Amino acid sequence: MAQRSRSVSSLSPLTPSDADDNPRPTKRARVRGPEGAPSHDTSPQKRPRQRKKATTERAYVPGDFMARAANPWKIGPHVSSAGGVENAIVNAASVGANAFAIFLKSQRKWESNALKDESIVKFKERMKAFGYSPSHVLPHGSYLVNLGNPDSDKREKSFQCFLDDLKRCEQLGLQLYNFHPGSTVGAGTVAESLSLIAECINRAHEETDNVVIVLENMAGSGNVIGSRFSELGRIIREANDKSRVGVCLDTCEILASVWSILSIRLPSRPYVCSLEEFDREIGVGYLRGMHLNDSKAALGSKKDRHENIGLGHLGLRAFVHILADPRTRDIPLILETPAYDIPTGMGVWRTEVATLNRLSGRGCDNESSDIQVTENELEEGRKEIEDAVKKASQSRNGKGKKVDAVNEGKKKAKRKKRAAEEDEDDQSDCGSEY
Repeated sequence: MAQRSRSVSSLSPLTPSDADDNPRPTKRARVRGPEGAPSHDTSPQKRPRQRKKATTERAYVPGDFMARAANPWKIGPHVSSAGGVENAIVNAASVGANAFAIFLKSQRKWESNALKDESIVKFKERMKAFGYSPSHVLPHGSYLVNLGNPDSDKREKSFQCFLDDLKRCEQLGLQLYNFHPGSTVGAGTVAESLSLIAECINRAHEETDNVVIVLENMAGSGNVIGSRFSELGRIIREANDKSRVGVCLDTCEILASVWSILSIRLPSRPYVCSLEEFDREIGVGYLRGMHLNDSKAALGSKKDRHENIGLGHLGLRAFVHILADPRTRDIPLILETPAYDIPTGMGVWRTEVATLNRLSGRGCDNESSDIQVTENELEEGRKEIEDAVKKASQSRNGKGKKVDAVNEGKKKAKRKKRAAEEDEDDQSDCGSEY
């Protein structure tokens, strides 16, 4: 048989024996069948890994965003920091916020990866570029932390998670840190847990430099601490460095305005929820922030169910009163309302921020119950927010998840629940031991 000619590079000579002994591989390795006939290996072939295209990071310029209102009342939502804590600033600017809140790590995990050096640098650069003050950022603590737990081991686990957050604040140059005080978990008295919380705060102050620890009032369900101003006041009195403690008031958890102009006697509580009581039990100077949330639940229900501004039991007028009081100026006023359209448009928050900015500073003074806002203006603002919610809720739920995915998740949950009920060995859920 005639030898086939080959074109061979002079740089790598190839002899006939080389060619016979080391044939070039074909796309499919050829093998011989039982009769000597050629056949092909039909095993699946691995596709070559495609290189990811290098992505150029977008440069965010403040001038590309909507102009923020010049307002002494600093209003903004709790925004996402997905993809890096520095992205929270961009998200805040996207809705015209003058203040914002963030989670510094996963709020439902005990341990999280450390902040990246690159993220820390970008966060500080963007804070400066966008003109945000560290005193108008209110990071929120982990939902797992319970500094009032009588169990020393569990309390120590909470403390380490708590301390890690405080150190993250210092890495980012932030001044405030808001958290839920804790619970007795039914294993001790309220007084004992209040002292344990104060001890943890004192210890945290010793291990950090300057972050102000901000206690949040609670709705008052079960063994949770912090539904009474007197409880928060006692924690502060037992704190050694009182310049580094404060309070954040959540309007939904109070379920009525705390201001003297809107004093309301709640049916389930034996005291008037007013700024006067706050000043008496705590001191108005300790007010370091607020959560502006309307409430789906009625007064005195002890249920923390957030509703969009003006659409719940508080109503838009209550927030106009709050934003007419000079004592709420220059502190972070944070929306934790349902957003529906995050992480894309955030149109609901944008509408709420714009409405509240427009209605800010429309009161007379602290002693008057009058506000310089007409009923037509209140209804117009409420309608704007309602329309934004209706538009956004067509495709996403209050947590920003797609409606189709949520419905499918509910179906799976029902199937899982049904299967659990049929299981004779099923045990009841005792709840979190922390």
